[in-house]
Amino acid sequence: MKPTTVTPMRIEQTAIDGMLVLHPKTVDDDRGQVRELFRLSAFGAAGVVVPSRWAQMNLTFTARGALRGLHGETMTKLVGVVRGTAHAAYVDARPDSPTYRVVVERELVPGMQVLVPPGVCNGFQATSDDGCEYLYCFDTEWSPDLPGVAVNPLDPSLGIKWPLAPVLSAKDANAPTLSAI
Repeated sequence: MKPTTVTPMRIEQTAIDGMLVLHPKTVDDDRGQVRELFRLSAFGAAGVVVPSRWAQMNLTFTARGALRGLHGETMTKLVGVVRGTAHAAYVDARPDSPTYRVVVERELVPGMQVLVPPGVCNGFQATSDDGCEYLYCFDTEWSPDLPGVAVNPLDPSLGIKWPLAPVLSAKDANAPTLSAI
């Protein structure tokens, strides 16, 4: 019989002001694993400011090679892969931020999350053979007229190294470059 193992939450700072990579608390035993995706008191105890409630949660399935983003709405997002893997990119599109134009890339796997502040663009490409499922928690309900920015994920000035030939929506392919915003 395998003993129960508890791994506490771990938090990483990133090069983008206010953006964090979170490794939630996990409990492993003979039955498998429980991942604590969100517990308000645990986030508070760790000094991570988050909304006391999420207004909307979306789970997307994205086929291998498909790319979603880069979108920087005026909302806080808690995002992560729940199945599969993804290459994620984040761009600080907040002109008044000390880290304006900074790009952070991460390989996402189940068991990690990213807390994305309002105005920071979030995008990802599914890299696992059978695609990925990506969870979004929003502090505001999404609507087509929600303020924010979209940046072309293929903007060469960003230097993002997408690992696969990208499959984009027309909306993302036609988004402006960061310098054009």
